[in-house]
Amino acid sequence: MNNLEPKIYVACLAAYNSGYLHGEWVNATKGIDQLQDNVKSILAKSPVTNAEEFAIHDYEDFGAVQIEEYTSLDTVTEIAEFIAEHGELGSEILNHTGENIEKAREVLEECYHGEFNSEEDFTYYWIHEVDGREIPEYLQHYIDYEAMARDFFINDFFSVELNHKVHVFSNY
Repeated sequence: MNNLEPKIYVACLAAYNSGYLHGEWVNATKGIDQLQDNVKSILAKSPVTNAEEFAIHDYEDFGAVQIEEYTSLDTVTEIAEFIAEHGELGSEILNHTGENIEKAREVLEECYHGEFNSEEDFTYYWIHEVDGREIPEYLQHYIDYEAMARDFFINDFFSVELNHKVHVFSNY
């Protein structure tokens, strides 16, 4: 379930520099053409004539991703649509990949192992279900899954915590 609806506050710089606060919140997930039309409309309604420049003065529902004042509208739209599609987990992965959408998409599609209560639980699952080795019952209580999890998550895996659960990915 995705509860994020990314939006930006577009401010007219001519108005701002003249002492006026003029701008609007705009849904960033409606495509670049719609976003550009919204910006043109905001500038056209400016209290300062011939307003041409704008800046992003605020943003909401981008999760872990930060939007800068002069981030391009193309980039804002691309990030917003990705987050709208993938929710908080997508936002966290996008942040993890340095806002590289292609890499984030690849990580979500090819490296995701699922949601677990902890990294330790994932390690137990990996050893018993994925690895496929049969561990005799009399030896199982000697296995330190906490220590193994620390080792697993140094190089081989990483996790993202959301809502008291960990989402596990193979390192790429």
